[in-house]
Amino acid sequence: MQPSDVKSRLESQIDGCEFHIQGEGCNFQVIAVGDVFDGMSPVKRQQLIYGALSDEIASGALHAISIKTFTPAQWESAPENLGV
Repeated sequence: MQPSDVKSRLESQIDGCEFHIQGEGCNFQVIAVGDVFDGMSPVKRQQLIYGALSDEIASGALHAISIKTFTPAQWESAPENLGV
């Protein structure tokens, strides 16, 4: 898979989020920013992303995924935002 494949899959499953994807092969880092995460626990945020990619994970197309999620307000001050 390519980062663009992961991004397309996430965009088709989760509305109103901005995704920043890095990686190659079956190992990716996902940064997701959206109002959808407001009021969600960290575990629920992770589950939302994993759920959107469940078919790719089950097939082995995605093996290792690092996920960071932010609301737009959190993203404004996130260290990760400096390099994106």
